[in-house]
Amino acid sequence: MTAENVEAEMEAANQAGDPPADALVSDLIDNQEIDGINGLFRTIGTLHPGQDLSGLPPRLANFLKEATAEPPGWSEADVKAAEGFFDHHHGEASMLQGTVGLIGTYLSPTGAFTLRSTGRLGGVDGPGRRLSQSSRLFIGMGDRGALRNGTLKATVTKVRLVHASVRQLHKKSGEWDYAKWGEPVSQKYTAGAICVFSVQILEALKNLGVHVSADDRHGFMCAWHYVNHYLGTPEQWVMPKDADLVDQIWRIEREKEWRESDDGKFMTAQALKFYKQEMVPPPAYDPFVAMVRAAFGDRYADMAGIPRNAALDTGAKIAAAGHSVASNTFGGLFGGTAQKATGTNPYDAILGQASKAFNKVEEYALKHDKDDQPQMHQELHDDR
Repeated sequence: MTAENVEAEMEAANQAGDPPADALVSDLIDNQEIDGINGLFRTIGTLHPGQDLSGLPPRLANFLKEATAEPPGWSEADVKAAEGFFDHHHGEASMLQGTVGLIGTYLSPTGAFTLRSTGRLGGVDGPGRRLSQSSRLFIGMGDRGALRNGTLKATVTKVRLVHASVRQLHKKSGEWDYAKWGEPVSQKYTAGAICVFSVQILEALKNLGVHVSADDRHGFMCAWHYVNHYLGTPEQWVMPKDADLVDQIWRIEREKEWRESDDGKFMTAQALKFYKQEMVPPPAYDPFVAMVRAAFGDRYADMAGIPRNAALDTGAKIAAAGHSVASNTFGGLFGGTAQKATGTNPYDAILGQASKAFNKVEEYALKHDKDDQPQMHQELHDDR
């Protein structure tokens, strides 16, 4: 993949699914070896490294055995580079992936339609389960040893099978316009999601005044190259480990793909509602949203429908609000006194404390089995 051939490659990738995973999911459902879509998700959710696969349907067991090969050219240096990034930026990167990253996936109209039409997003109360499922990846990929002991590989394989299930749901609905949209959750949109959760997050960190070294940028891209491989992407469409090259590729595709849409704005509103209810209630919420806007930049924040706040439209006001919020709200929430930001970055207090809030909420949800809602239903359009 290069900046010169990305448009032609992405056009081809838009027609491609994941044949091994698609055949597996289709067979499991059609032969009633697993009780429908949600039964498959429940089975996927029990998988772990080193598991005895003999109790699984043979097709699933064979698929999992074949899905463990490392990316071509993967090395110890790549692992160390990825670990270096997460040593320095794990908390803030996880929080931005769960905000800027998820909302960024809603800015592709086709992607937003796919997500909205195939899931309740936690029902009418908001996208809690989808955020929790995604956070298994965001938080887990930065855990020490995750790139060595098989845990990240297992998590990504579950996501791969979820993508295959989404494709089957659309295929069986008879409503998907293949001529217009290509393949549901095509390799093009997998590549786009990798870019959103990697170089778009690096851009968000830069927009918030966070310095990420060249070595750490490379390490973050190595981690997403690894994830891209285990999502079942053919090698020619796996995003390279070069963060600058992926940034070039993404800027070309972003200009074509990101657009305002009703589905995208609906999804964003649901996400913001969840953040307000579960992560950053008032008075922290308004400065938090202002920070997310700054991380996106106004152009993309407006596309997504992230509200403006005239009271927080300057860095000085953000800095003042951040110190007040961190001292009065987050400090009390976590039983300590938040320290005043010492630098000139107006987002320090909000970014640091929001990262703590996000990760505590998500870790609590994951450890206490809070995401027990169905991932999706057997037909499209529920709760639209």
